This record gives sequence, structure tokens and C-alpha cells, in this order.
Amino acid sequence: MNKLGEKSLKTLEYFTILERLGAHAASEEGKRKCLALRPLDDHEQAALWLRQTTDAKDLMVRQGSPAFGGVREVGAILARADRGGVLNPRELLTVAGVLTAARRAAAYDAEHEEKTTLTPVFGLLSGNRALEESITTAVVSEEEIADGASAELLSIRREMRRISGKVRETLGRMISGERSKYLQEAIVTQRNGRYVVPVKAEHRGDVPGMVHDTSSTGATVFIEPAAVVEINNQIKVLEGREEAEIERILAELSAEVAAYKDALAQDYDALTTLDFIFARAKLSFELNAQPPVLKPEGGACRLLRARHPLLDKDKAVPIDIAIGGEYDTLVITGPNTGGKTVSLKTLGLLSLMAASGLHIPAGEQSEIGLFEHIYADIGDEQSIEQSLSTFSAHMKTIVSIMDVCGQGDLVLFDELGAGTDPVEGAALAVAVIGYARQMGACVAATTHYAELKTFALTTDGVENASCEFNVQSLQPTYRLLTGIPGKSNAFAIAGRLGLSPTIIERAREQVSTEDARFEDVLAELDRERRRVEQMRDEVARMRAQAQSERDKMRAERDAAESKIDKMLESAQSRADRMLKDARMTAETVFDELETLKKQSKQSLAGQNLAAAKAALRGVITQTENEQRRGAEKRTVEPEEQRPVKPGDRVKLLNVAGVTASVLSPADKDGNVQVQAGAMKMTVRQDEMRLVREEKKKQVQPRRTGPAPKLNLAAADREVDVRGMMVEEALLEVDNFLSRALMAGLPTATIIHGKGTGALRTAVQQHLRRNKRVKSVRSGVYGEGEQGVTIVELG
Repeated sequence: MNKLGEKSLKTLEYFTILERLGAHAASEEGKRKCLALRPLDDHEQAALWLRQTTDAKDLMVRQGSPAFGGVREVGAILARADRGGVLNPRELLTVAGVLTAARRAAAYDAEHEEKTTLTPVFGLLSGNRALEESITTAVVSEEEIADGASAELLSIRREMRRISGKVRETLGRMISGERSKYLQEAIVTQRNGRYVVPVKAEHRGDVPGMVHDTSSTGATVFIEPAAVVEINNQIKVLEGREEAEIERILAELSAEVAAYKDALAQDYDALTTLDFIFARAKLSFELNAQPPVLKPEGGACRLLRARHPLLDKDKAVPIDIAIGGEYDTLVITGPNTGGKTVSLKTLGLLSLMAASGLHIPAGEQSEIGLFEHIYADIGDEQSIEQSLSTFSAHMKTIVSIMDVCGQGDLVLFDELGAGTDPVEGAALAVAVIGYARQMGACVAATTHYAELKTFALTTDGVENASCEFNVQSLQPTYRLLTGIPGKSNAFAIAGRLGLSPTIIERAREQVSTEDARFEDVLAELDRERRRVEQMRDEVARMRAQAQSERDKMRAERDAAESKIDKMLESAQSRADRMLKDARMTAETVFDELETLKKQSKQSLAGQNLAAAKAALRGVITQTENEQRRGAEKRTVEPEEQRPVKPGDRVKLLNVAGVTASVLSPADKDGNVQVQAGAMKMTVRQDEMRLVREEKKKQVQPRRTGPAPKLNLAAADREVDVRGMMVEEALLEVDNFLSRALMAGLPTATIIHGKGTGALRTAVQQHLRRNKRVKSVRSGVYGEGEQGVTIVELG
């Protein structure tokens, strides 16, 4: 980037953004990468960096941020180890810190399965758990090697502690014995690494031994008693062995580091790159920023609800600003401190941030195309040292920009042409803008000149914009209105501040007729704009209210449907439990009746058993049918009713195909006791139908001979369960078999169809478990083949 480009970055406060970015990096190299960040001119690379920032932000939402605090520079350390140098404990701990961070970062990446743009960077991490543990086990701190670093070191230090204890014990007896009167203090201390005692100078000859030191006053001499000289010598020898062993351990670890230097360097680079990427994500959170849509064609942008990133996000007024689409030049007018310069800087700075892979504080649908270069002339460039006025300083920068601007560049001018004669300044501003457009650059300029407003109104590709000002409150609203030139508010502001109306009227007379008419047109445009905005706000309010009502109704409907679903689910569950309980009860009764039949040899017992089974299975069938089809309870028509009496034959409506005898008349609740075979039950009177006989039969004398044979022709010999669900079909088969057994049929046919064979298999397996079934077989040719099952009853 050229010198003018770097100056423009400073002007647009890009480096301030980089400083805030660097504050989020944990490693020093990560901070350096942040501060060295520059806008890219490669669309693919910029898009990749933006996607990396987005992916890092998404990972932080789900998993938090990975830790990079232990990552420190290892380049020089690895180079020294590669040359055969022995690393000190501090350097080894630095290497271990990188290995630990690499291992943790790899584990962080393993927590999610989906691939992201960060996956290749995480994939560069290899780590080395063995080397990491070797270093952290051996090196306790920058000054200490652990006893367990080697067996030899542990042995040496144990011996040193044993001998040191022996020295202290010997000297302890001395300072507490007869010679304690010669001591300055009753303590044991060290001088030059050897144990000594402090002796009064006048009793120096009374304590034999070697003098190692004297106090500053000369009143005390530090003597190593002769009794411990040899022991101290042993400690010195052990200390030498300890140093040699530590040196060996450090050399061994250094050799391992050297062998792994390439992978360590790769881990370090990957970790600092990840630190740099996650710093961009953290900045995005800080600014409440979003990724813009990066347009493949450069030289254009459209920012929606954009904020300057260095302003308080809770107070900054968002603006919509675009350039490079329908128009390549934007002329911004408005009062001082109204937001013109901030709008200009927002346009330039957000374009630079997007090109650097940073999220921008703007709406999600904001679009940015990369500019080749961004040049800015903003602020007071006055220089006393160079004897430059404000106009001269600005013009010097403008000259430099005119020399280098070209196709695909964005040029930003603040108060173009200001600081000189208004007529000449306006003419110069129009000429500068025209030349920059001719060179293919996009231009955004702020101004107070009416001539530039006219230029924008009369020139294709040039658009007016203005910063709104509230004349009533004398305060800017900081809203940027594109397509509307700014109106001069000097007279209105002066009047609001108390300037005499006479003076204001005289001032109006000095304004040319054309200028006055132009200002009147602008005032009318401003009133019309406000009226349209009010209408638009009202439409938006009504639309939001309608949407709220729709959402409310939809929520109420969903809640009602959910409540109904829960009620149906609960009812279905209760019905299933009732059916299950009924089936279990029926099976229990069947087992008891089967036992009774075995105890009785009479054929009547068999018939009564069949009737009981039919009654119970009929109840189950009725329960299931009502559950599945929600059938209404059948009732007897009034004309078919009369009070029943004992001996009447009735048909039980809720037990299909079963006829019973009345044992007792209806009680006060309408319940009647009946008997079907051997089964006695209580049934409501409206759940039975009186069987009327067309012709009253005479009572026949009671026979004493054998019982009459059952009319087999009156009983159905087959049942059709085609089209039924398996559970429904099995219940129908049970009911049919009960009637067949009661009628004494030797065989029966069940028609289930061929289909997939699932229903046939379920029916035959069910039949084989029935104790009253002798045999089960599929039909043969002429009987229905695989579509029927023939049952032999016993």
C-alpha cells in the first residue's frame, strides 16, 4: 500500500479499529497479526476471512472461546535447540505451553462434527502429549527441576537431605551444649553453601574450624566447625552430581524439542492464526456487528442501518448510504455537526473493515464490493511548520489523490473547496469531482455550496444527500436522507436564536431571486418528504399491528390444537389401558372356565363355556370398536320395548350374536340380571332387545332321553377378516370361534386373503395358541389355497 493509502487509513481511524482488535488477542504474535492487518484486494481471500470470522463467532456461541493464553514465541527457542543448545527451564516451559494450547485447541475442534472454514487451520495442530508431559513432569518452575525428573536425581536429592539433616543435628548439639556461650546467636546458617554457626569474635579460638565470613561490624565470625567439615564436603560433592544430572535432563528434553521443531513451529503458527481469527469474532461481538454480503463486482457498496464503529452503539443513529450502483458520486450537504463527516467516515471505514475480513456494524443485507483503493481528505490539515493554510493543506492532499486515483477507487472529500472564495471554491469542487469521475473513481463529498447541489441535480450519475436538521429544536437528527439536497437553515436558526426579524428580512433581500426560489423548492420538497414519511410510518404501524393480531390468532389456534391433541392422546391412552385390562380379565376367566370344563364331563358344560367366551370376547370387541370408530351406543327403539320379565329371551346389543335369558326384572336403576350359558351378568335394559316369537310354541313334555343335537346349519362356518388390522382381525376370529364352538362345529374357515401374508401368519400363530383348536392348516386347491385357513375344533 502506498503512502497516501496509509495516510487515508489513519484519517479514517482504521488503526484505532486495529488496536481494539489487538486487545482481544491473547498471544503476542496474535496481537502483531491484528495490528498488521490491511485491507485485501482479492475477493476470494476477503470472502474466506469474513467466513472465518463468522464461523468463529458461531463456535463461540455454542462452545465458548478456546484459550490461547499460554502461547508464547518459540522461534528462537526452536532454532537454539536445533543447533544443539541446551534449553533452560523457562524455555522448556514455553514449549510445553504451546503443546498444551495445541492439545486443548484440537479438543475444542473435536467437540463439533460439522466442517467449517476453520477446520483446515485446526487440522494443522498435531500436539505431542508425550513431550508435553515429559517437560511438565520434569520442570516444576523456571528455577526448579522436579525430584522425579529421573531416578538418579531423586536418589541424589534423598542423600543430600539425609546428610543435611545429619549436619543440622551435629550443629544443633553444639549450639545447645557447653559452647553455646561462645555463640553470638544460637542458630545454624549458611555461608558459601556450607553450614556455619555465628561465633563471637573474642571467642574465635574457642571454636575450632574454618572461618567463612565476618559480620560488617566485625563482632561476629561465621565458623564451620571441624566436626562438620567432612559432612559439608559430602554435600558439595552431591550438589555437583545434582547439577550434572539436571544438565543431562535438560539436554535430553532439548534434544526431543529439536526433533519435533517443525511440528512445534506449525502448531505455533496455527495457534496464533486461530488467536487472530477469534479476536476478529470477539470484536464482532463487541461492536454488535454482522458479516456484509461481499459482492463479486467491486467498486460499489450499499450500507443499511450502518453505525460508525467508534461511536457509542446505544446512542449512534444508524444511516443508510450507498454508492457505485445507480450513481457513482454522492454530494452530502447539511449543517455543521449534523453528521456529514461521520457519514463519510462510516462509508470509508466500513468498506475497509469488510475488505479486511471484519464484520461491520450494519444490517445483515448490507452489500460491499471491494474498492481497489480508498483515499480520504478529511479533517483540518493546517500546518504551521510547513506554512500551510487549511485550504493549502487540503489542496496538497487533493493533488496527491488526483495523481493516483483510478478505476475502482473510492475517493472521500470533506468540505471540498472550503477555505477560499465561495465562488471559486465551488467551481474548483465541481472540477475535482468531475476529474475523479472521469478517471473511473467513485466520489463522496460533503459541502455547503449550493452550486454542488445544483451540480448533483443536473448531472447523471451524481446524487444529492443531506443530513436532517430539526429547526424547532435547533438540533441535528443525524439521519442521512439520500436523494434530497440539504436546505440552508441559516435564517431559521438565526430567528430561533433571537435575531431581529428586520435584520433577517434585509438578509433575505440580499439573496438572489433564483437562490431564493431554489430554497423554496427545497423547503417544499422537505415538507413533502416529511408527509410521505409520516404516511409510511403509519402504514408500517398498521402492518405491524395486523401482523401482531395474526400472530396472536395463530398462537391461540396452535394452543387449542395442542390442547385437543393432548386430550385425544389421553383418551386413547385410557382406552388402551381399559382394553388391555379387559383382555387380561377375559383370559383369567377363560382359564378358570377351562378348569371347570375339565372337571365336568357333560356336553352342556362345553356349551356354557363357549357362551361365556362369546360374551366376554364380545365385550372386548365392542370396546375396541367404540375406541376405533367412535360408534354411538345402540339403543332400542321405543316401539320395540316393553318391561322384560323372568324367562324372556333377549338379544344383548353390545355383545354381538349372543342371546340370554332374563333371570330377574329390572331394578329401579334399569339394570336386569341375565344368563348367557354359564355366565351371569347385569345389563342395562336399554342395551338389550326382546326376542319376539312369531308363533307361541306349546310346551313340550320334558324328555328323559339324550339331549337334542345342535342345528349346525344355523351357525356360520366361515368368517371374513380381509381388510382388517391384525388386532381387529384376531378379536373377530376369537368371537367367531366362540360361536362355532357353542354350535359344535367340527371345522371352520377363516378368510384372510393372500396379500403380503402378514395377516395369515398372525391368524395362524394366534390359532395355534388356542387350547380348543386341534389343528390349523392353509387351504388347498378348491378351498381358497393360501387365502384361507382351515381350523379343526375340539
